[in-house]
Amino acid sequence: MSEKTPVDFWFDPLCPWAWMTSRWVLEVEKLRDIETRWHVMSLAVLNEDKLDELPEEYREMLETKAWGPVRVVIAAQEEHGAEVLGDLYTALGTRFHNQGEGPEKETVAAALKDVGLPESLMDHWDSTPYEPQLRASHQEGIDKVGQEVGTPVIAVPGADGGQIAFFGPVVTPAPKGEDAARLWDGTLAVASVPGFYEIKRTRTQGPDFSNL
Repeated sequence: MSEKTPVDFWFDPLCPWAWMTSRWVLEVEKLRDIETRWHVMSLAVLNEDKLDELPEEYREMLETKAWGPVRVVIAAQEEHGAEVLGDLYTALGTRFHNQGEGPEKETVAAALKDVGLPESLMDHWDSTPYEPQLRASHQEGIDKVGQEVGTPVIAVPGADGGQIAFFGPVVTPAPKGEDAARLWDGTLAVASVPGFYEIKRTRTQGPDFSNL
């Protein structure tokens, strides 16, 4: 049996678009010979040098709600191994985005309980000795695509032995079945073209979590 192709996926649990894309990638896992490896990014780190340029509501969200969850997630990784990230991200994202509970301390503590991780990880909410690891994980992802994008970042092996990396795709609702597989195949085809830079179209609605 051939070894599965690794797909590296960088996420911030706060980002609804990363959440939609992550559910799509998990759907693709059922139809293509891939295996997702989860990594932490941080919208707070990404934007910390340009807070003055951001709308007040978004700036306040980054300053008050974005740090705690990623600190807890990186602590979980460092103390319990990277293999816990997928289930923890699913628990957090389900509560944040599908159930609308918001990125509060009580919600994150409940998500830890959902996946059998110790509540003591909440001690990292306000500060963590693992901030260097958080920043290194974030930088590893962002270095692959550049500072002009956010979450998620996806990287897959390329034909030349290097990696093909891209931001997104931003998609809502997350496609299912063969639609998910076709989008995956097409995304890889486009991203693998040397010199390809960007493709966009008009977005008319926010994230749709109804089919997750």
